[in-house]
Amino acid sequence: MRKFDTKVQYLKYKVLRQVAQEAWNDTLLQNLLDIPQKIVPGKTSTMRCCVYKERAILGERVKLAMGGDKENPNIIEVIDIACDECPAAGYEVTDSCRGCLAHRCEDVCKRGAISFDHNHVAHIDKSKCVECGQCAKVCPFAAIVNRKRPCQIACKVKAISINEDNAAAIDNNKCIQCGACVYQCPFGAISDKSYILNVIDIIKKSRNNEKYKVYAVVAPSISSQFTYAKLGQVITGLKKLGFFTVVEAALGADMVAMEESKELSEKEFLTSSCCPAFVQYIKSAFPALVPYISHNLSPMAMLAKYIKETDEGAKVVFIGPCTAKKAEAQLETVKPYVDSVLTFEELQALFDSKDIDITTLGEDVLDNASYFGRIFARSGGLSDAVVQALTEQKIDFTVKPAVCDGIEACKTALLKKSKNVLDANFIEGMACTGGCIGGAGCLTHGEKNKAQVDVYGKEALEKTISDAVAVLK
Repeated sequence: MRKFDTKVQYLKYKVLRQVAQEAWNDTLLQNLLDIPQKIVPGKTSTMRCCVYKERAILGERVKLAMGGDKENPNIIEVIDIACDECPAAGYEVTDSCRGCLAHRCEDVCKRGAISFDHNHVAHIDKSKCVECGQCAKVCPFAAIVNRKRPCQIACKVKAISINEDNAAAIDNNKCIQCGACVYQCPFGAISDKSYILNVIDIIKKSRNNEKYKVYAVVAPSISSQFTYAKLGQVITGLKKLGFFTVVEAALGADMVAMEESKELSEKEFLTSSCCPAFVQYIKSAFPALVPYISHNLSPMAMLAKYIKETDEGAKVVFIGPCTAKKAEAQLETVKPYVDSVLTFEELQALFDSKDIDITTLGEDVLDNASYFGRIFARSGGLSDAVVQALTEQKIDFTVKPAVCDGIEACKTALLKKSKNVLDANFIEGMACTGGCIGGAGCLTHGEKNKAQVDVYGKEALEKTISDAVAVLK
């Protein structure tokens, strides 16, 4: 078993690995119904009430591994039958209620949602309660608590509600597809769609066509993943899977830093365009600030565009930590350049579906980008790169960045800008805590990832951004 943060991730990986294995062998359709039983054999289940329900849920996981609901434009989906173990969300009266005489909770409730039984213990009528929380604030015993579900706590844009069947429901108009709910759901009832079958199909086609070359564009946060092996072995493994070559998206980050710094100096205020979840958040929650979004493509898209313009037969697969990149790849402005997206979780499943033990492989080299391109992976890296790009281009402009570590920090900065009280001229927005190293598609999450990205960046310290992008001209 590989090192995953949670058993939920491991279960997801097992489904992806099995689906991929069947796809490589051209047996997926004929063995489709047998996949759940292969993953959970026998007659017992440790996760659900019975093995039959577990297999039914696995059937839904298989569908997501094969691309999910084609009618749902969202990358994130809820598996309804798996979403039934969390308690009903909302304010509840606990056993700490002492049946006091003050009844402050009743007095403060403007909806008449609080009543008392013969022991003076409070009860909340859910049909009247509007979740304002005033009763909880005034209770002297802290006996009223808000039992939010993990997915609701994780979703900082309030895109998740609970439907009439007591399952989570996602508002596609609010959702930014960051995947925070995916990582935090303890039952794996929320998951991202996988396009692993698309990638396998692309690689298979390239075997019979010499002009058809598949490029793997890997996010710089890969340096903090696959910690059981060396990065050079991961690169060799990608080529063994069938990729023609591997290019680091950090080179695209260098390209973005050059262009975004110039755009910032010209417009004098800008919000970054690298994180698709952040960009979507501006569009959905702060539409008046849309004109300030950088007009540059993300590093993924900018590099993919360059590859496609240089090699007409190229197919580009982005590999990174981000679920929102799957949505970005479907945008009309990006679709011509990026053919598919994989997460690090899915890449691990691909390796194992082909029985590729990367720890046994030799080391290949990944050396395209500068230090500043590589540190895009963590919060603050983009701002540092923009400052460096201005210096290298001898542009006289002082950057005052608002570095936003997580979507709540993004919201604060955007609110200040909307009220013209933000003391900054550049908002670096990263939806995930810590930046890309905190993405939902990571194998592991944690503070150690930041240090590993910085170490990886320093391996290219002798390169300037100008040196990195010079090879593209």
